Amino acid sequence: MSRDPQSPAPAGPAGTADELTPRERLARRSFLVGLFLPVQSSGWSFSSLPRSTTWRFEYIRTLVQRAEALDFDLVFGLAQWLKKDGYGGDLAYRGTSLDPFITTAALASATQRIALISTVHTLYGLHPVQLAKYGATLDHITGGRWGANLITGHRTSEWGIFGKEEIEHDLRYDMLGEFTEFLEALWLRDENLNRTGRFWSAADAYITPRPVDGRPILVTAGTSPASIAYAARHADLMFITSPGGAEIDAAVAALPALTGAVHAQAAAQGRRVRPIINPLIICRDTEREARATYDAILAHGDVEAAQRSLARGDTKSWAKHTLEQRIVGGNVQLIGSPEQVAEGILRLRQAGCDGIQVSFFDFEPDLEHFGRRVLPLLAQAGLRNFAGVPADQAVA
Repeated sequence: MSRDPQSPAPAGPAGTADELTPRERLARRSFLVGLFLPVQSSGWSFSSLPRSTTWRFEYIRTLVQRAEALDFDLVFGLAQWLKKDGYGGDLAYRGTSLDPFITTAALASATQRIALISTVHTLYGLHPVQLAKYGATLDHITGGRWGANLITGHRTSEWGIFGKEEIEHDLRYDMLGEFTEFLEALWLRDENLNRTGRFWSAADAYITPRPVDGRPILVTAGTSPASIAYAARHADLMFITSPGGAEIDAAVAALPALTGAVHAQAAAQGRRVRPIINPLIICRDTEREARATYDAILAHGDVEAAQRSLARGDTKSWAKHTLEQRIVGGNVQLIGSPEQVAEGILRLRQAGCDGIQVSFFDFEPDLEHFGRRVLPLLAQAGLRNFAGVPADQAVA
């Protein structure tokens, strides 16, 4: 496996990785590795093939503690509002789920270093003053490790759940921009906020305690021009999806235009935004074993539930994904030996991704295998260093 030519060289001020603040760790890590939590029933694959994965909090907590021990950078889960039995089918896929905001809050006292990102729908009735208070509290509790993945919602059915009319796509990002401006004003200015906006207003609003390091980590998701423009102004990380589908060759061919747009628009604002993507990883000691697992997942696929999941509102992020790819799960699929999976991750890096938010078919054993066999290969390739930290102290 070749070394990543884009990895930052260890240079600059002395120090160790453990001396970096949480935001510095995310900014200076050469390549981010996060865990996409299975806070919903049936994990990330529309398959009844037996596995240990469960949505229960005790299981989630064990995963996150193990991810932290493996030096993962961040965790978050999806936020979704579904009717009874979720996507239906024999699995009742995602028929049960934990709220990701409450889950990450509960993980605060069970972790010490990993960044905890709460996915939050911003347009279903939440006021920015409320989220500013909740977030500042969690940021204080975690010592600056809390962040928000701010999303607008895109499923037509979700708006009805909250008794609201669906809002046009680009207008949603105008609203999210104003919502975030309120958050930043409340977090960064040590004075009462009096503001009348287009969508929200506040009189004499003030937040205590103050966030630990300026403002908390901000994440968003999308691939549209409106979402990229929003990210360029406000986000630290942008969760992107492959415009080319889940197959790795198609993904890396399509990604540079998207990641290039994210980087360029952020640079034009005098900012840096790091795109991260979600690979579902099926890694075994040999490619043959990994392919056999892939085939078994498909053989037990819940086609009805997977088909229902393809009705995704007005988002275009998953347009090239086939039904088979949806059954197996993930936005990009990396299948093979540890060396093949590591090489696939390096290709995503070379396509402009600054990190991955991984998911697995069977999380606990697959995370253990990934940590034991793949992470050392990523470190050897220079993907786990910190810019400005001596090389022999870069991997915590």
